[in-house]
Amino acid sequence: MARDSKNKELRKKGGLGRGIEALFDDEPQVDEAEEVQDLSLDEIRPNPYQPRKTFDDKSLKELADSIKENGVFQPIIVRKSINGYEIIAGERRCRASKLAKKKTVPAIIRKFDESQMMEVAVLENLQREDLTPLEEAQAYEMLQKNLGLTQEEVSKRMGKSRPYIANYLRLLTLPSKTKRLLQHGELSMGQARTLLSLKDKDRIDDIAKRVVKEGMPVRKVEALVSKLNSKKPRKKNAHKSAFIRASESQLADKFGSTVNISESKKGKGHLSIDFASTEELNRILDILGVDLDD
Repeated sequence: MARDSKNKELRKKGGLGRGIEALFDDEPQVDEAEEVQDLSLDEIRPNPYQPRKTFDDKSLKELADSIKENGVFQPIIVRKSINGYEIIAGERRCRASKLAKKKTVPAIIRKFDESQMMEVAVLENLQREDLTPLEEAQAYEMLQKNLGLTQEEVSKRMGKSRPYIANYLRLLTLPSKTKRLLQHGELSMGQARTLLSLKDKDRIDDIAKRVVKEGMPVRKVEALVSKLNSKKPRKKNAHKSAFIRASESQLADKFGSTVNISESKKGKGHLSIDFASTEELNRILDILGVDLDD
């Protein structure tokens, strides 16, 4: 009952759709009949699909101190692998137990396939809301690639809207230096999303560095990007109607890429969408609902 009420509360906050409990429906519930074993920490490896790359040292130390004093109250969940065990849920408890110089950790062994391993790793971390925006984006991309899901399917599984998923995936198109600023918390999600609308993609890293240095709020970043985008307009755009320019702007926001619409005197037109990599092209095709495997 406690777990059900907790998951209902989490769904009210962020809407996690199926929730972690759905992933355990095919397995025995944690009750007296389910055996809790003390497993050697040396035999346990992290979930290979763990989206969280960094763990807060301070909170990990606090948990380790608690484990030294009181032990681990909630067993971790693992699956048997070829060599030892892989964590399904509870990597933080494992890390803290090692930090506390423990030799074993209480665990429940379950049978999970690759799909379940991947999905529960993402959901577990999303429920704690401690992923960085970049880690969350990478988690959605991993679900797409490894499970062959579309953005729509990922959004349904995660209980998020499709635009929400699309906005996070767009972060993966940022240049490497800007990604590092985002990962380390120097750049916010809002600032990073605004920089994506910069037409001159080669300038994103430099502008991101300036945003961090000057501590610009999102509104100021938006104004700066708008100003930079309005500089030196190409002559071929001078004759474009307000409708065409507005259409280009809305499509650019939708696809996260530069869009150009040109008209001819005969009434025919041409629409182009820029992309810088195969991954970005696949993202655009997915937004368009184009499945090349059909």
